[in-house]
Amino acid sequence: MKLITAIVKPYRLDEVKTALQEIGIHGLTVTEASGYGRQRGHTEVYRGAEYQVDLVPKVRIEVVVDDADADTVIDTVVKAARTGKIGDGKVWALPVETVVRVRTGERGPDAL
Repeated sequence: MKLITAIVKPYRLDEVKTALQEIGIHGLTVTEASGYGRQRGHTEVYRGAEYQVDLVPKVRIEVVVDDADADTVIDTVVKAARTGKIGDGKVWALPVETVVRVRTGERGPDAL
């Protein structure tokens, strides 16, 4: 099993959720996040004063999937989240040793 983690722009969340549902992924975790990459934040003007925004708002999406589905999920997230502009985000995968469904005690792929 793999844990797929994606950091994307907040306004792309609905597109990513819809795309994942279309390929049969119905469970995910979403967390508000902030950070920066190559864009190093940006400047904004508020009431005539310019200030630096160092941390850009992002959304962190996490999905645990079977190994066979990992590449499909990654490709789906990348396609749905892409705007073609700086700050689109990152996606990575990590191995998962054990998953347990708390309600039933099921383990492994049955718990997905």
